[in-house]
Amino acid sequence: MELFRQGLLSEAQLDAYREASPFDSRDPAVLLRDRGLPPPPPWAATPRARLQALFVAARDYLDTLAHPGAADVSACFSRCAAPGELPAARSHPVADRWLEPALTAARALQPHLAQAIANAAPHLAWGIYDPYPRSEIGDGFAEGHAFASIAGEDAPFLAEDLEIGLLLMAPHLVYRDHCHAAPELYAPLTGPHGWRFGPGRSLIVKAAGEPVWNPALQPHLTKVGQVPFLCLFVWTRDVKEPARVIPAGDWAALETAALPIPVQQDLRPADRSW
Repeated sequence: MELFRQGLLSEAQLDAYREASPFDSRDPAVLLRDRGLPPPPPWAATPRARLQALFVAARDYLDTLAHPGAADVSACFSRCAAPGELPAARSHPVADRWLEPALTAARALQPHLAQAIANAAPHLAWGIYDPYPRSEIGDGFAEGHAFASIAGEDAPFLAEDLEIGLLLMAPHLVYRDHCHAAPELYAPLTGPHGWRFGPGRSLIVKAAGEPVWNPALQPHLTKVGQVPFLCLFVWTRDVKEPARVIPAGDWAALETAALPIPVQQDLRPADRSW
């Protein structure tokens, strides 16, 4: 049970151990093998093992989500190499302040994944996404977010031209309208939060667990609700092309407002949204 609580044992693996436990003659390793499940690593408390557990938990969770980019997202995980020398871990004030409250909320949706994140977080390199001029993206985002890569060119799991990671934002923050060449999945683990898909459009409030797929160059904005925003994100290609801010005239109003804000239905074309 301790390995399960730490996010180092899946529910399927735990079920195999439970089934074998009443019988001295039943070897859980055999049950795991017969069910195509890996045994838990003997080094389960090491940084490498905790990062591996997060990678697996993220992959397994994202594989359950239905959205137009599902096949591309799934393929990203198969392109990743096992860790060699791990990048140096790095903390960030936003993660220090807001990750635990976000995980408390996320445990209601995905307790196993939330615990895997908690275990691996101290071994990740937290930083900020900073290609934007601060005069365009605003102080709120610049000072109120942090992200950490799980897979990519400078991540624990090495891969070219993709990025898989965690994005954390403080409550009530507005990530202003922007776009990028990379097709992107947001898989929010907390909510509700507000979204819009073009300047001047109304916010669409989405609950935790609702995936948001942004095709290449689709404008999008996020208005964080009362709980911190925590998501898994995936950029499936074109990761070296920087994002750019799209000007809009209502950022000040959005930044001082709190959800719920009057919303509209998601009217984006079906082939460009979920």
